[in-house]
Amino acid sequence: MEQFLLAAALVVVAGAGIAAAALLVRQRRETGDLRAQNAVLARGLDLREKELRHLADVRLPELMESLHNPGVRVTGPLHDLDREAPAYGQALRTVTELFAGSAARVRERADLSAKSTLRAMMRAVQSLANEQQLAISDMQERHDDPDVLEGLLRVDHMNAQLGRRAQATAVLCGSWPGQQRSASSLSDVVRGATSRIRDYLRVNMQGPVNTAVTSRAVEPIVLTLAELLDNAARHSRPDTTVEVNFQSTHNGVAIMIDDAGVAMDAEELQRAADLLSGDASVDIHRLGDPPRVGFAVAGVLAARYGFRVSVDTRSPYGGVRAVVFVPSALLTDVPGERAPDPSAASRPAAESPAPAAWTGVPATPGGLPKRTRVAVAERPAEDAEPPPVQGAGAQPPPLRPARETAAGLGAWQRGTRSGRAATPSDGEGPGIESKDLRP
Repeated sequence: MEQFLLAAALVVVAGAGIAAAALLVRQRRETGDLRAQNAVLARGLDLREKELRHLADVRLPELMESLHNPGVRVTGPLHDLDREAPAYGQALRTVTELFAGSAARVRERADLSAKSTLRAMMRAVQSLANEQQLAISDMQERHDDPDVLEGLLRVDHMNAQLGRRAQATAVLCGSWPGQQRSASSLSDVVRGATSRIRDYLRVNMQGPVNTAVTSRAVEPIVLTLAELLDNAARHSRPDTTVEVNFQSTHNGVAIMIDDAGVAMDAEELQRAADLLSGDASVDIHRLGDPPRVGFAVAGVLAARYGFRVSVDTRSPYGGVRAVVFVPSALLTDVPGERAPDPSAASRPAAESPAPAAWTGVPATPGGLPKRTRVAVAERPAEDAEPPPVQGAGAQPPPLRPARETAAGLGAWQRGTRSGRAATPSDGEGPGIESKDLRP
């Protein structure tokens, strides 16, 4: 009996030991699983914390900067969230998309507000510049003093530059050039652009072509050429010239502007090409300090009116060559030119009208008497005598004084203005604007 009880006790003890061992193994296994789960949770929590800090400190600022500067690269997540935390990765992508959309809308509203304000201000400046131009013209009509005329010409030129700056800024802000011109020859277009820059005396135009620009494209091309000429003059030495040449092609005319300044590097050429393409909207907040609007204005006008501008060619003088290509759709015949009449050669000489008798009073083509300057009539008689023929060793005649030069320029300007107002050119009726390309 005792042996049976002892055996039973041993069996119970063995079973208890086996059960305890099984429980211990199970406990250790569960403990290991819990530790592994805790490690996974801790790693996931650490991953989320790092990604959240990376999002706030790096990704969102880069995303905001990329909205202003497309060249900025936005950094991605630190981990492979699609594999390690798909739901969390999708949540972060949603956050970045919402942030980018909100920032873009805020930036767009701010840009529109800034452009609207600038556009209104530039319209006011343009209006004041036009009123000042009328006042200057009136003073040029009323004053004959050479010193006064010389000062008025300088003020007139500075007013033209002021009007161009205001006009260019308004165009960048979405406004139209604001001036409607009649069709003008390419030579007049280049001269009009030259008159709006500071260093106009350095511009040298070569070989004009017998072609004109249509009415709707005159002012945009004048403004574009003025910005390119000003850019060429500012980035080259003061003792060099800016050359303007024309090249006719089968589908248009190319206007080439060459300067002897410093050439642009690859990065500057790429930025200029982006601005001149007119494909992207111009950010007025990123034009530099002071703002450099020349290429931006040229690109906006080129995209709007259908001509092309490029600066990717090196000038033969070591600087930059800017090319404005005007297609045939924007070109026309030179206004005022008439084809020769074939029947005129076969008319008998007797049918030609006799010349009008000279009455001693100058007259306009319309037959009206022309006003003469009193100062010319009061000049001493010896001034009217022809100068003697100079020999090989004779000294050249002295230069005209500045007062006489200013007086002549003032008289020429008043005469051309009164002629445009009194006798319109052939083919122009009432309401057709003149070709005066000043702003």
